[in-house]
Amino acid sequence: MDKVVQNAAEAIAGISDGMTLMIGGFGLCGIPENSIKALVKSGVNKLTCISNNAGVDDFGIGLLLQGKQVKKMISSYVGENVEFERQLLSGELEVELIPQGTLAERCRAAGAGVPAFFTPAGYGTEVAEGKEVRIFNGKKHIMEEAFKSDYAIVKAWKGDTDGNLIFKATARNFNPMMAMAGKITIAEVEELVKPGELDPNFIHTPGIFVNRIFQGSSYEKRIEQRTITK
Repeated sequence: MDKVVQNAAEAIAGISDGMTLMIGGFGLCGIPENSIKALVKSGVNKLTCISNNAGVDDFGIGLLLQGKQVKKMISSYVGENVEFERQLLSGELEVELIPQGTLAERCRAAGAGVPAFFTPAGYGTEVAEGKEVRIFNGKKHIMEEAFKSDYAIVKAWKGDTDGNLIFKATARNFNPMMAMAGKITIAEVEELVKPGELDPNFIHTPGIFVNRIFQGSSYEKRIEQRTITK
């Protein structure tokens, strides 16, 4: 199966209005920059985006929010985006805030074929409203369901043409789980190599989970809050 596509525009082919997308990354680290820009250019809208964060105003998912292409955000951290705040307060954007560990586990569960699980995180808060509660070892837990997504879009440090992926450092927080969970998984990589060139001991995502892969370009790799000494 030939998984290699030439660019981001080709990779996102088939993504249409109203779909649910998992978008990898942690803050601005390890986000699929090229694919996000291609989505912006495509004009697709009414998206539900599952992501650890909502980017910043002029970068990452923030670009999709600027174009009002997102109907709903499912995230655990959204504190760096003024446009996100405006849309939330005005009622233009649906938002589901989830504890960060729960977000990661709902992704992982989807990839592992686990339909639901119980966690104490969020019990006694708005997160628990309408959810089943059970007691385990004397502690109350709420039931969380695995995510369902049409596409997962991830960014890896290196990958091969069979779709095997290696993520770097903090980019491993959400990308590997999301790569397993999408009905169709798109991977953009900084370096694309031939099969056999990656050490199998360091592969984080096996190629069986990846449907499309391409080598990206012009990665900005921004830092959300740069702090330096004088």
